Amino acid sequence: MSVHESGGIRLHYESQGSGPGTVVMLHGLGSRGEDWLLQFPVLTPRWRVLAPDLRGHGRSGLSSGWPSVADLAGDVARLMEAQSAAPAHLVGLSLGGAAALQLTLDHPGMIRSLTLVNTFPRLRPAPGGLGRGMIRMALLAFGPMAWVGRWVASGLFPDEDQKLLRNSAAARIAGNPRRAYLQAAAAVARFDVSSRLGEIAVPALIVAGERDATVPMSAKLELAHGIAGARLEVIPGSGHATPLDAPEVFNALLLGFLREAEGGAA
Repeated sequence: MSVHESGGIRLHYESQGSGPGTVVMLHGLGSRGEDWLLQFPVLTPRWRVLAPDLRGHGRSGLSSGWPSVADLAGDVARLMEAQSAAPAHLVGLSLGGAAALQLTLDHPGMIRSLTLVNTFPRLRPAPGGLGRGMIRMALLAFGPMAWVGRWVASGLFPDEDQKLLRNSAAARIAGNPRRAYLQAAAAVARFDVSSRLGEIAVPALIVAGERDATVPMSAKLELAHGIAGARLEVIPGSGHATPLDAPEVFNALLLGFLREAEGGAA
C-alpha cells in the first residue's frame, strides 16, 4: 500500500502490475481498494492497476467538511497525475462509478475508457430499496458501525453460500468512521450528472447486476442511453457487488472491453 498526499488529503492506494497502460479502479460506499483483489490477477499481466481508498475510506484521510463526489474525483485525478497514469482506463463501482463519471466529465483527456458497475448518474432508490435505505440511516444515526456493516452486507450478499463475502463486507464497512460514512452518503445524495452524459465521448461499458437491490436498473439504462455508443451488459444472478459475486463473468467482460478499447482482439 502506497500513499499520495495532495490538498491536505492522504490517499492510500494499491499499485500492482507494470504494463505500459493503467487501469484505475474505484470502490463503492464504505469499502476500499481491496474490493478489486479478484480483478488484479486478470489485469496486471497487461496493465498497471491503481486502486485507491477513496477519501474517508479505508486508510485514506478524512475531510473536515462535507466533500462532494467532485472532490473525490479530484483526489483521484491528482493521484493519476502524480503517477503519470493518464490517459487511463477507469473502472468504478457504485460510489466509485459516480466518481468515475465526474472525473471523466471534469478531465476528459485523462480517460481512455469508462467501465461503470451498478452505478448511477443520480441515485433513486431501487424498488423496495427505500425501506432498506431508511433502516441503514437509522442504524447509522443510533447504532454502532458494526450494525451498519452487518445490515448493508446482508443486502449485498444475501445467499447462504455468500457467508464469507458477507462477513468480509460487514467488517470493511464497520471499519469506517461514522462521520466518513455520513459524508460519503451525503455526497451521493447530492450527485447528479444526468444532464451531462452526452458530453462523455470515450468507450463506455455499463455493467448491471440483475439482482441489484441498491441501484435500480433504470439508472443503468439511463447511463446506457445517455452515453453515446455505451454498451450495457446485465449479469444474471448478480447483485450490487458484481466484481465479487460474479468475478469470472465480470473479469471476462472487463478484459474483453479493455482490449477492444485499445484496438486489440476481444
